[in-house]
Formats: sequence, structure tokens, C-alpha cells
Amino acid sequence: MEITTRRPKWDNKIQYLLTCIGFAVGLGNVWRFPYLCQIHGGGAFLIPYLIALVFEGLPLLYLELAIGQRLRKGSIGVWTAISPLLGGVGIGSMIVSFLVGVFYNTILAWVLWYFFHSFQDPLPWSQCPLNANRTSLNEECQKSTSVNYFWYRETLNITSDIEISDSLQWWMVVCLASAWCIVYICFIRGIESVGKAVYVTATFPYLVLTIFLIRALTLPGATDGLAFLFTPEWEILKDPQVWLDAATQIFFSLSVAFGGLIAFSSYNDEKNNCERDAVLVGVINSATSLYASIPIFAILGFKATSGYNLCLEQYVLIWLLTNHFDIADQNMTIENYQQWYDHLNQTQPAEVAGLGLQDASGTGLAFIVFTQAVVEMPGSQVWAVLFFIMLFSLGLSSMFGNLQGILTPLSDLNMIPKWIPNEAVTGLICLVSFAVSLIFTMGSGNYWVEVFNGYVGSVPLLIIAFFEITGVIYGRGMKTFSDDIYHMTGRRPNIYWKACWMVISPLLLLVVLIRITSSSFDDKACRLLLQTE
Repeated sequence: MEITTRRPKWDNKIQYLLTCIGFAVGLGNVWRFPYLCQIHGGGAFLIPYLIALVFEGLPLLYLELAIGQRLRKGSIGVWTAISPLLGGVGIGSMIVSFLVGVFYNTILAWVLWYFFHSFQDPLPWSQCPLNANRTSLNEECQKSTSVNYFWYRETLNITSDIEISDSLQWWMVVCLASAWCIVYICFIRGIESVGKAVYVTATFPYLVLTIFLIRALTLPGATDGLAFLFTPEWEILKDPQVWLDAATQIFFSLSVAFGGLIAFSSYNDEKNNCERDAVLVGVINSATSLYASIPIFAILGFKATSGYNLCLEQYVLIWLLTNHFDIADQNMTIENYQQWYDHLNQTQPAEVAGLGLQDASGTGLAFIVFTQAVVEMPGSQVWAVLFFIMLFSLGLSSMFGNLQGILTPLSDLNMIPKWIPNEAVTGLICLVSFAVSLIFTMGSGNYWVEVFNGYVGSVPLLIIAFFEITGVIYGRGMKTFSDDIYHMTGRRPNIYWKACWMVISPLLLLVVLIRITSSSFDDKACRLLLQTE
């Protein structure tokens, strides 16, 4: 007689859906998606993005939720049950979840640092500090901007390159420890405590986004930002890079291949409509990206308007372009500046980008561009506090999935003695993660975050997802998997799901994987060539 341990269950369906949505909807929805819309023709980017959602994102999401719910195991247990040869896929998911969680929570530490400073009046990044002698403003800050200085010097205290580590920055260590303590408190009782935390962490960002939307629409220049977002540039769709970025964005945005979604669905009732859940989570995730882009672009439009007018008045932009491109004096004026800029940006985009006249992406959008825009808004402290609480809520919900992607496989493998309480195991994982993440609190920490973000959370996930979909469809078998879905939902998958699982989605993953790896190889070859020269 086999003795089985009672598996925990969600208190209700709302907790499960909010947890999955919170895991999928993360910081990338706020800063990565708007950036891609910005560089890829505004509204035109939505076309390849939605196509990627339909033929890549939703099928992968449905597959993970279905297989986790049917086999009722974590990532390692699921793939070992399908085939012992696929056990490495689950181990890979667990390792990636650990490594991504380590650097992802560092971003939350940065958010906490800015949040703690958001109550000051004036905001500390709104003006340059005094020099050591307190006789004038800091020279380094004056040569740059107060926002850049606060980010690179006061927050990161960044070194000149990754090889110069410098010492641990104590303020970052404190913020990082605080971030891990918050994660541990929310996760201390597993899905029981997470299920209650997501009522706040998964819903509060939508409240803040709505508040920002209402406020942003009243700012001068907001319509210019929205016009850029929703005015499609159809010609840009001829660029294969646009389609590649859309496929990559939807894949990473849904948080598939981490193992967290498999773990969450394994605590479901066996008779649950996982197809409806997958469609609901996928659609809400993509809708959130678009919804977040509206206030973001409105605020960036306001920032661009105020900054553009100021720079034109001071002739700064004109001076930069005329000197850099050796344009004759008086040829560029305030009246024809935009025509000159458009021409130079089309003919020499790399040179123009190097001048730093374009908006940043990723952490630069949150900690440089957006903070600068907040400074220029009336009642800036209130907007700063709301913005960083929103970012922390988004990141915290995603951290729940990363941590679950580690703990559930460990539990299913029976690697932890039964006498050790779950609270202690969770605390040990958080403590080890905190110790590893101390590398990000050094002067070279930001460089290491970029390394982890560029390598850990990209190609490994694509490889894992490819083996997941081929393992289920061609390992477990389409007929068996179809029977599994019939057992759970009462109906078999239609021709759309079957076509995506068997042909379309694996091919898309393969194309994206080949393109990314080849681009990475080309970049390394170019750097090596430059070094030899």
C-alpha cells in the first residue's frame, strides 16, 4: 500500500488566478514592453506581439498549467514522470528560477532604496548635492544630471567596469536584506500565505496605474506621447527584428519555463478548466502591458515636451548635433531642428544613439527617465511613493513564482527530511539567495545584474521551453495528453491547440533560439575582432 502525503490546495480559485497573474505580470510589463513599442513603430508592434501571443505564448502557458495540474508535481517531478530522460529539464527550471530570483530581488532592493527617499522634500534626485567643501555643487553631478548622479553614484556607486568590484555598499546590503525579509514573510507558509498576499500585490499595481493614467492624461504633452504609441509605422513590420522581439517579449512576459506556473497549477483541484485559466492569464498579462504603456507614454510625452522646450531654449540639442556631425553654423535652427534630427537618426542611428538623446529602457526607464519625469510633476513626492510601491508589488508577485519554482521541486524529490518545517526550508533558501546576491551590492553590481539578465533569463529558458513542449507532445504523446485534458476539462483540445503544440510553437521557439544565439555569437566575434585590432 502506497502512503501519500496530502498535497496543499488553494483556498479558492481567485487566489490561484491572482498568483498566476502576479507571476506573469512583472516589471517587464512596465518598462520592457513600452520600450519595445517605442523603438518598433508604436502601435505597429502590437501586431507581431498579438500574433506571438496566439501562436506561442498561450499554447505554452496552457501546456504548463495542464501538465502541472494533471500530474500534481513540481517541475522536476512532472518531467521525471513523463520520462527519466527529461528530469534535467526540471532541474534546469529550478536552477534558472534560483538565479533569476537572486538578481530580480536586487531590483526590488533598488526600488526600496528609492521608496525610502521618496518622502524627502525636495526629492534627493531633483538637485545636485554640495561638494565635500560645501562651497558649491558637486562637479560630477553638474557635468551630468541630478537624476543620473543619484542613480549611478548615490544608489549604485558604480565602478568604471565589471573587473573593479570595490566593496559592498552598506545601504544596498540593508535594502537587499529588507527585500528578502519581505519575500520570506509573505512566503513563510507556502501557498497559504502567498494566496493571501496576492490579494494586495497582484491588484494594487492596477490601482496605481489607474491613478497615474488619470493624472498623466492631464499633463501637457501627454497627447504627443499617446499619439506616438498608437500611431503605427507599418513599414517597420518589414524588419525581422521586430517579429523576433515580439516573440521573445511574449515568451518571457508570461513567465513560462521557470517551473513556477507548473508548481502553482499542481495545487489545483484535478477537475479544473485549465484551458480557461491559461487564456485568462495570458490575455490579462498582455492587456496589462498595453494598459501600463498608456500612462507611461503620456508621462514620457510630458517629460519630452518640458525637456524639449528647455533644451531648445538653451540650444543644447542644437549644439550637440552641430558639433558632433560638423554641421555648419546657423544651418540648424530651432525651426528646422526636428527635420535635422529625423534625417540624422535615419542615416546615422548609431551615432545619434550614442549622444544619449533617446530615452532609456529597462532599469533606466524606471530609475532615470521616470524619476526625472516625476520631479517635474506637481506633488512629486506622492507620485514617487506610488510609483515605487507599484514596482515593488509587481516584483514581489513575480518573486513568489521564482521561489515556488525552487521549493516545490525540492519537496517533490523528498530531498528535505520531513522533520524540518517548511518555514525553515523557505528561510534557508532566502538566506542562501541573499548571500549569493551580495555580489550585486558591490560597485560592479549593476554590471552583474546585466550579465545575469542577459544570459540566465534568455537562452536557458528557450531551451527548457522547447524540451517541455516536445517532451509532452512527442514524449508523453499527443493522444495521452489529449486524454489528460479531457479528464480535467471534459473536452479534448481543438485543432488550434494541437497545431500549435505539434508544429507552430516548437518552430517559433526554434527560430527565436537560433536567432538569439547567432546574434550573441556575432556580438562576441565583433568584440574579439575589435580587441585584436
